[in-house]
Amino acid sequence: MGTLCYTATVSLDGYAADATGDFQWSAPGDEVFDFHVERMGAVSTEVLGRNTYLLMKYWEAEPEDESWSAAEHEFARRWLSIERVVASSSLSPADLSPERTRLVPELGLAELRQIVEEAPGEVEIFGPTTASPAIRAGMVTEFRFFVVPKIVGGGLSALPGDTRLDLNLVEHRVFSDGAVYLHYRPR
Repeated sequence: MGTLCYTATVSLDGYAADATGDFQWSAPGDEVFDFHVERMGAVSTEVLGRNTYLLMKYWEAEPEDESWSAAEHEFARRWLSIERVVASSSLSPADLSPERTRLVPELGLAELRQIVEEAPGEVEIFGPTTASPAIRAGMVTEFRFFVVPKIVGGGLSALPGDTRLDLNLVEHRVFSDGAVYLHYRPR
């Protein structure tokens, strides 16, 4: 049986994307990216919404030139080795990679519980919109935030505004670019 983890990169004021939908300000530096590569070793399944899947599809086709670093190649290798569940009512199976990717038109809590129960390791739910129902239902057992030193003033909140959680900090790290990694578990 797996565990359900929510991972998000957020601004200092708690947004995953700004008011225009932009999140380029959250792109990780090399040190943070290396940390992402390392932590992906524990992930067996990724649950994503449409927008996040389309963004992450980048990792499914390595460039023919030598533009990727060794860390980028390793991240892509790890990404391709995990199961991916895409929650979307607007994508079709033809829009997805044929390998290890499954489309779920509507992701209910019962189906998410089944995904977690069947997973051999960590199930990472990625994207605030997709994760909100699971957070509200108390299903998330690990919260991982990468806080970047930026204030964006509004946008897509990383956490649902109507949820109250009491958490314990179990791990943290400060990166040289000022980003901070915070890992919490519910009390």
